Amino acid sequence: MNQQSLSLLAVVFIVAILFVGGLLIGLFLGRRHGRLEAEKHLPEQLQAERSDALKRSRATLGGQVAEQLAPYLPNFPCDPQDVRFVGKPVDFVAFSGASKGQVDEIVFVEVKTGNASLSKVERSIRNAIVEGKVRWVEYRIPLETETAQD
Repeated sequence: MNQQSLSLLAVVFIVAILFVGGLLIGLFLGRRHGRLEAEKHLPEQLQAERSDALKRSRATLGGQVAEQLAPYLPNFPCDPQDVRFVGKPVDFVAFSGASKGQVDEIVFVEVKTGNASLSKVERSIRNAIVEGKVRWVEYRIPLETETAQD
């Protein structure tokens, strides 16, 4: 190689190094700028998320309190003395008439507040009850003397 081609090769090499260096500096500055832009809105975003979480927490607590008090509120469909709290997957099971000594009907009660809708499981329970897919099972625990004789 002659002196001229070595000079040209050196210039191309220096230009390539400067180009790659410029790209790396641009990448670094772009990432830094993006991070600064994101951090600029971070306090407002955190405040909005905290506010939303607080609203959701209050709604949940309010719903739970209303759920527990529901049997004592006006227009509850059953006598509060006949109601038993279950919680999940339904809120209450009422044994209508039990407080008077004779159960006339068994009522499953799901309490909702606001615009809340039934969950998938709650809908399936409602459908099973409406379709009459309800049964009675009596389970007897075996006594030790019975198992020893068998």
